[in-house]
Amino acid sequence: MLFNHKFIAYLSICILMCSCGAYFNQPLTQEAARVGEHSKSSNLLTSLPPAKTPVEVAVYNFSDQTGQYKAVENGSTFSTAVTQGATTILIKALGDSGWFIPIERENLSNLSTERNIIRNTKQEYIKGLNPNEPPLPPLLYAGLMLEGGIVSYDTNIITGGAGARYFGVGGAAKYRQDRITVYLRAVSTSNGEILKTIYVSKTILSQAVDVSLFRFVKFQRLLEAETGFTRNEPVQLAVKDAVEKAVHDLIVEGIKDGYWTTKAGPEVDKELVDNYIVELDDSKITDLYNRKLFNRRSKSAVQVALGGAFINGDYVNPQWEFNTRFGYKRYFDDHFNLNLNLNRFKLANENIFNQSFYALDANLEYNVLPFDKLSPFIFAGVGTNISGDFNNVHPKVFFGGGVEYLAFEHIGFSLFLDNNFVFSDDLDGEIRGERDDMYLRGGVGINFYIGNNNLKKQAERARKKELRQIKRENLKKSLYKDVMDENEVNVERQGGN
Repeated sequence: MLFNHKFIAYLSICILMCSCGAYFNQPLTQEAARVGEHSKSSNLLTSLPPAKTPVEVAVYNFSDQTGQYKAVENGSTFSTAVTQGATTILIKALGDSGWFIPIERENLSNLSTERNIIRNTKQEYIKGLNPNEPPLPPLLYAGLMLEGGIVSYDTNIITGGAGARYFGVGGAAKYRQDRITVYLRAVSTSNGEILKTIYVSKTILSQAVDVSLFRFVKFQRLLEAETGFTRNEPVQLAVKDAVEKAVHDLIVEGIKDGYWTTKAGPEVDKELVDNYIVELDDSKITDLYNRKLFNRRSKSAVQVALGGAFINGDYVNPQWEFNTRFGYKRYFDDHFNLNLNLNRFKLANENIFNQSFYALDANLEYNVLPFDKLSPFIFAGVGTNISGDFNNVHPKVFFGGGVEYLAFEHIGFSLFLDNNFVFSDDLDGEIRGERDDMYLRGGVGINFYIGNNNLKKQAERARKKELRQIKRENLKKSLYKDVMDENEVNVERQGGN
């Protein structure tokens, strides 16, 4: 009975640690063909307002320019890492958008051959049977030509994972992220001018989760169980996503520069362009690993902290005593700031020494990750120790470190610890040995950041507010038009009656 209970418990752990969606939807049977999946950018592309006048466009070649083969652990392979059908994906995206009329150019020789067959057949038919047979219509020509391709496929731009095992039961999760980059350029066929070049990147995620059990449940009885799954984002779907995003951006860029317009009018055009500009501004402050590269902290901050102090002096049995801090910090670039602090604290040894102190400190602090909400920091500085009765004043140096989390836009919480070296052995009232006294301080602080911490963020908020106002005005106009139309219909009905 005990064995059954253990087995059920272990099996439950294995199932719960796995992703339910992947675990209970395993492909155990053959599946019928289905319509291809939409990418994350498909709805973005197809939801664009219709074009006032679609543009004929030709795509001769939009291919894999990476020349990269699929990586394998052992041996070599001649399978390409990226699909070779990117031209077809681009033509499908152009047609789905409704803004372009794609013209066949990839296999122009095949088209020309077929037209020659039709032309020759018509000529024979005209001679023998029907002199009035109309000639073959001319080929459409494109005012715009699209070029470019998949220019890079970077593997393992970031990898990682986590795992644990205890008493024969354990699990692990691993992930890997690759990246493709697509460039799309629009060329005018009238003069060869490159009108626009669009740059889009897309990450490709691979995940693996496994859970295992391995232990002896009784003498000569070994229980072993293993389960898991892997997920690999299809490269073709990632290429489709990147291409559709590139076509969307090309359309909006063309609206912005006046090459074409929507059927809905200038207000909708402005809304599309404004949303796109917000996205462009956001991309300028976003790095490769999707981190926002703007300083989240303003130039000035006021700090209040509570914690403890621990003396390392000439007496035994030191104790942690209460420490308070009030300070001001000023950033003079992204990483470095100057701190000025006033501390009031106590130092004590059990039943021997207990005295309050003040400390005036000035230190230079280095913020390791100023663009992140969670950032470690290190600091070093000088100060002055003053006893509570103001009889003893001693200079000191100190260094330390900590971590800060910016929970809100103007409020950050920090943990810190520093070691203070006093240039005196008389801090605890006892001079003994050759080493000067020192003490540790640690605590929790709250930083109140003053002022506007990010001008780009403010501009983005103002632009979003303006877009919301435009949407509200358009909605009012639409409702007003509907009401007027309904009134006109009612008037006509009354006149008819």
